[in-house]
Amino acid sequence: MADFAAARLNMVESQVRTQDVTDVRIHDAMRALPRERFVPEAKGHLAYTDIEVEYAPGRWLLKPRDVAKLLHALRPMPGERALAISAPYAAAVIEELGGTVTRIEAGDALPAGEFDMIVCEGAVSRAPEAWQRALATNGRLGVVERDGPVGQACLYVRTAEGVGRRDLFDAFPPVLAGFEARHGFAF
Repeated sequence: MADFAAARLNMVESQVRTQDVTDVRIHDAMRALPRERFVPEAKGHLAYTDIEVEYAPGRWLLKPRDVAKLLHALRPMPGERALAISAPYAAAVIEELGGTVTRIEAGDALPAGEFDMIVCEGAVSRAPEAWQRALATNGRLGVVERDGPVGQACLYVRTAEGVGRRDLFDAFPPVLAGFEARHGFAF
């Protein structure tokens, strides 16, 4: 039987802390949460490896490093409202940090209301405008945009003037079905 507690500690020490994730609240939450419970039992041994792990057909958990860096950029705070899109592990970390999380799968209709943060654990070609519109003022959206072999984790922030975007780091998660780039021919 695998020693998941030791694997969790090793994951945080070797894949998270060494990647400029300095928010110790995220470290503590990731040490406390049994990541193996978010994947099928037969894949539990992969939960702490430095790979994306498929938890359902066409759905993956981000690498521990990537989800930690994305959450670090989002700066989750207690009491904030979060929307987790195909992001079961990120949702659990945000809840561990005191946030209130609504969970949906990519492609589902967005729930009514505005959110302080939105996170997605799969890649999309470009963050849908509907996701950006669901942000409250000062709300943040963390997502990996991928239109080729390398993706970019991005942070979107809504202000009173509009929505700004910033690249964070390279990432390589699979693109969620239905969110692939649509290449066309232009004249």
